[in-house]
Amino acid sequence: MGRSGALAVCFLLIPAVLLLQRWQARPAPEWLFLADLFLPEVNPDIRDDMADELSPSAQIDYDRLLGGLLIEGFDERSCRSRYQFARYHRNAARVPSPYLIERLRRQEALQKKCGPGTKSYNNAAKQLMSTQSINGTSDCNYLFLIIHAGMGNRMLEITSAFLYALLTGRVLLVDRYKQIASTFCEPFPGTSWLIPSDFPLCYNEFNEHSPESYGNMVQDNVIRGNTYPPFVYLHLDGDYAFHDKLFYCQDDQQFLQGVPWLIMRTDMYFVPSLFLIPSFQDELSKLFPEKDTVFHHLGRYLLHPTNDIWYSATTYYRAYLARADKVVGIQIRIFEKTGIFQRNGPFPHVLQQILSCAQGEKLLPQIGVTTHEAAAGNNSRTVAVLATSLSSWYGDQIRERYGEHRTVDGTTVKVYQPSHEEYQKKKNRKHDMKALAEIYLLSMSDVLITSGFSTFGYVAQGLAGLTPWIMYRPENHVVPEPPCGRAMSIEPCFHQAPYYDCKAKRDADLGKVVPYVRHCEDVSWGLKIVNETRL
Repeated sequence: MGRSGALAVCFLLIPAVLLLQRWQARPAPEWLFLADLFLPEVNPDIRDDMADELSPSAQIDYDRLLGGLLIEGFDERSCRSRYQFARYHRNAARVPSPYLIERLRRQEALQKKCGPGTKSYNNAAKQLMSTQSINGTSDCNYLFLIIHAGMGNRMLEITSAFLYALLTGRVLLVDRYKQIASTFCEPFPGTSWLIPSDFPLCYNEFNEHSPESYGNMVQDNVIRGNTYPPFVYLHLDGDYAFHDKLFYCQDDQQFLQGVPWLIMRTDMYFVPSLFLIPSFQDELSKLFPEKDTVFHHLGRYLLHPTNDIWYSATTYYRAYLARADKVVGIQIRIFEKTGIFQRNGPFPHVLQQILSCAQGEKLLPQIGVTTHEAAAGNNSRTVAVLATSLSSWYGDQIRERYGEHRTVDGTTVKVYQPSHEEYQKKKNRKHDMKALAEIYLLSMSDVLITSGFSTFGYVAQGLAGLTPWIMYRPENHVVPEPPCGRAMSIEPCFHQAPYYDCKAKRDADLGKVVPYVRHCEDVSWGLKIVNETRL
């Protein structure tokens, strides 16, 4: 379909989409989880200045602005999580650089100057309908992110896109029709990051075969000199091809810099490959002197769950986890399929791997086998285990084992699991809200055990600033040896990283180009950022 035809179809669809959006915008349930709470003393409308003995920071002595990442001025009642995040995170956060804080303030000003509803945005949107090439960009250039992945991937792709917008001086706008408004608060003051409903392109039609994609433009040799199309589609999904991956090359970035609108589809955390583009390296070093803090800072800056999600997460925390001496988060993701169907077990080898990791790394106490062993220890410590899984079986089994036998040191272990959906439900609003609430609950842990290859765990560790123990993926239903290992950093893994050396114009091992980009522990072909001082 030609561009004019696509525009016509798009405008015809707008009224129906608006009706759908209006239907989806109905208030969500206050309580997302299955558990009944017996906690009458907890005020569901807790304010930031309200004393609360059940939260970690009862005296409100925490840094509500996260070291300067956030600014005052937002309405707290409309988004409780923005200023209360630090209250529920006991771990010492990494300090953002003054330069990052400065650049965030400049980005906020750009978002407000060029955002939806401004004259600059309206002129730029009209330009999208032009069939003529243009000579370059203006003061307001845009990166529009098409949202389509699950919750963990969604948070990683938003953060990656924001960093790219920050590096290239673009306004970040995101897809309004993928429940973003019901899961995340607006991150920028005085403007919206949601693409307006009258956006003139039918962007959901774009895929790897679209002639507007950068990879196809390069392959078809349609790029000419210093003239640029009104927009370019960047197909950076896991199924992207060789020419799409040229996005990560210096020369190709120079061309893209002249395009007013970039429309991006991705489901990955592509930040590690940005660190390998020469023109970005100095700026990234200034933004992140501790290189392995990209998601930690940007995720906490951008991603603030809406009130219903935050209420469910914090109320569950205060009910079951706040009084424990230690909270051990265990994120369990099973990668087993029968045909196209996901299988979550029960798998005894996965349970054995969880316990072998937790007890072997002394994150949970050993269970006494004999009466003498069980009676040897005598202390009053309580460890709360927060288990997250699509299946209830693993949490039930851990609870049963610690409930039937005393531990060798006398520690009491209690196991909690907020929900068990049994299988991942795509395009399900409540499922996504539960997932996000559990991600933030996991990030409130003191220590974390995560499942390799799972973006759910990546996000929780990054928000928390915790270096997790990663459980390696079993093969042939056999527990790996060792069952888990400590991660090199708190950064997520880029699963589908390219392996093309742009300068040498040949395939190469990009995990050996610079000391701070390495191959991932859980995905041997992936890339992740590590901090040189921590190697």
